[in-house]
Amino acid sequence: MGSQMVSIFPEELSFAFELDKQSYCNLKLVNSSEHYVAFKIKTTAPKKYFVRPNTGVIQPWDSVVILVTLQAQREYPPDMQCKDKFLVQSARVPPNIDPDEIPPETFNKDGERKVEECKLKVVYTAPVANGPRSLEDHLLFHSSMSRSSRHTVDSNSMHSVGSSEESQAMVHLREERDAALQRHRKLQQELEMLKKSQLQRRASFSLKLIIMVGLVGILIGYLLSLACSIRSSEKTHDEL
Repeated sequence: MGSQMVSIFPEELSFAFELDKQSYCNLKLVNSSEHYVAFKIKTTAPKKYFVRPNTGVIQPWDSVVILVTLQAQREYPPDMQCKDKFLVQSARVPPNIDPDEIPPETFNKDGERKVEECKLKVVYTAPVANGPRSLEDHLLFHSSMSRSSRHTVDSNSMHSVGSSEESQAMVHLREERDAALQRHRKLQQELEMLKKSQLQRRASFSLKLIIMVGLVGILIGYLLSLACSIRSSEKTHDEL
């Protein structure tokens, strides 16, 4: 795959299969050219897998790590064999293209446009005893492992794609995870503060309402007492 615009690692997607549990696999795309390259990932079983991101743009000599999630399954496949396939499409795009608005025709094959395609198989394996159990564990697990070997991106550019780049990508993923967890905790704290503030407001409003009702009652009682006194005085005056 050295002559292609995009190099893909690994060459097949491996998932540790467990019933009723999600499984994760990292897919790394490396732009092996001096051009901006758009990518798109398809699968023959879109309901079983969640790919993030499934489209995007890779800058020259840059790379992107894609997280592929196997949704929880309720039954084992026959003989633990999987027939699912993934298709990675890549095409050269202008430098000013918006990664979130890639035209659909970008990946259409015609006489002028070059679209590279790479098919990937899916393999199910038995779960590792101390392997990752959740998405957070998966990111930590892969960031602590040096699984990748060194590859030459291009003979002219002398850019190598090896374990150091893989570990950097994992560190970046770990930082994103930590930032997301921190934002989640901050949102929870703000929600708790909002709930407490609402309870305090309700208690203050209830107290004010009770005081107002009491004052109105006292005022009404005073007015009734005053009216009775006036009537009694008038009646006494009439009798005299």
